[in-house]
Amino acid sequence: MNARMSAKIRKESRDQKGGMLRTGEACRILYVSGNTLRRWNKLGIINAYRVGPRGDRRFRLEDVTALLAEARLNSGFGGK
Repeated sequence: MNARMSAKIRKESRDQKGGMLRTGEACRILYVSGNTLRRWNKLGIINAYRVGPRGDRRFRLEDVTALLAEARLNSGFGGK
């Protein structure tokens, strides 16, 4: 993970209580669209937690960073 990505993740985590991210925040970290993230949730690639009366999705910061790290390992790009 590069320094820019690490700083971005630290900022996102400071903004959220309990390490839970909104869909848009998780998308920015993973560089994917909201539709992709919701599809990954339906496929079981990443867990989402439903909150509030509307059932909004929230993603754990730890799950998002783990998925990002796994994607980098599988792509053969280790980065620094």
